[in-house]
Amino acid sequence: MRLGRFLCSCLLLTSTPLAQAGEWSGYVALEGRSFTQEALFPEQNYRLNLSLSAQPEYFHKWDNGKQSFTFVPFVRYDQHDSRRSHVDIRELTWLKAGKDYEWRVGVRKLFWGVTEAEHLVDIINQTDLVENIDGEDKLGQPMVNLALIRGWGTLDLFVLPGFRDRTFPGAKGRLRPAIPVDIHRAQFESSQGRNHVDLAARWSRTLGDFDFGVAHFSGTSREPRLVLALDGGGNPVLIPYYDLINQTSIDLQATKGSWLWKLEAISRAGQPGGRFTALTGGFEYTVVGLMETHTDLGLLAEYLFDDRGKAATTPYDDDVFVGMRLSFNDAQSSEALVGAIVDRQTYAKVLSIEASRRFGQQWKLSLEARFFSHIPEKDQTLFGVRSDDYIQLEMARHF
Repeated sequence: MRLGRFLCSCLLLTSTPLAQAGEWSGYVALEGRSFTQEALFPEQNYRLNLSLSAQPEYFHKWDNGKQSFTFVPFVRYDQHDSRRSHVDIRELTWLKAGKDYEWRVGVRKLFWGVTEAEHLVDIINQTDLVENIDGEDKLGQPMVNLALIRGWGTLDLFVLPGFRDRTFPGAKGRLRPAIPVDIHRAQFESSQGRNHVDLAARWSRTLGDFDFGVAHFSGTSREPRLVLALDGGGNPVLIPYYDLINQTSIDLQATKGSWLWKLEAISRAGQPGGRFTALTGGFEYTVVGLMETHTDLGLLAEYLFDDRGKAATTPYDDDVFVGMRLSFNDAQSSEALVGAIVDRQTYAKVLSIEASRRFGQQWKLSLEARFFSHIPEKDQTLFGVRSDDYIQLEMARHF
């Protein structure tokens, strides 16, 4: 019913005079995901999963381009996992741009970060985990954002009302923890719960070959701790617990010829165990015109560290990422990224393959595959997905 009401609301919105004055774009996509092994849990009695998604985008500008309105809804229907069938407003934003400032009010999705394997500093938006286990898909976040654009850099100030819970697969969903997550019993350190207003600020500047970003966030953590509990039937479940945290971060990218050096580092307080530090850093070296063709080859290597060790809420505390990026520079925008993250202590491995190619002006085919190997039982973040190797194809029709 929620899905139906959402679609009806979108159709009504598109029929208004304002909507007809602007520009529409977006896509509709059919996704097929094939799991190469039998599932670990009896509720997941399938190896092929289909889903349909759509993400239209409406954009309208006026006042000589100084003001604009953007609306980007998202909807997915999943064959097996009702939790993955969901709707979201990725963007619903009014922008007012002046000579040296920009106001943005509404729901937005923005990205902070420079590294490939993990995005430690990207904290404004909540992760839409049912979309992809890599954590790169995000939910829209209500916010008021003032950007001050000066000679000394850009200072972004954020007021963030309306906390968004992280999404988790349901009991029938694959790529879920070994114990299902009960999202309806989420707990918060703040007595205001989801109504707690978070604050953030980020200064960024480009200086020569270097791009800097320094940020601070104060509010409800986007990364919940999962607390073991029992449901009404006495079965174990995991309950998300959201702490109040203070996180300071830095991101740095240096471009030196064919070398791209990257660093993301955070220091966070407010969670059990006291203040901790985590970082991801490394490089990408690009070979331009591989073997006298139009193809560029990028070689990537990064180190992922978290001083909480195995108590970290992410699987990467002492890991190495190596990868290879192919950019074919053709009319079809063909590209591919192959990489692996290896735990230096347990030798657990996550291999990822991502590739895409356009067909004509409107069609795009994407391939994604992930394989998990030697995942130890003590790795609680990945142990539940150790049999969920998959190959996924998505065909999208853009308009």
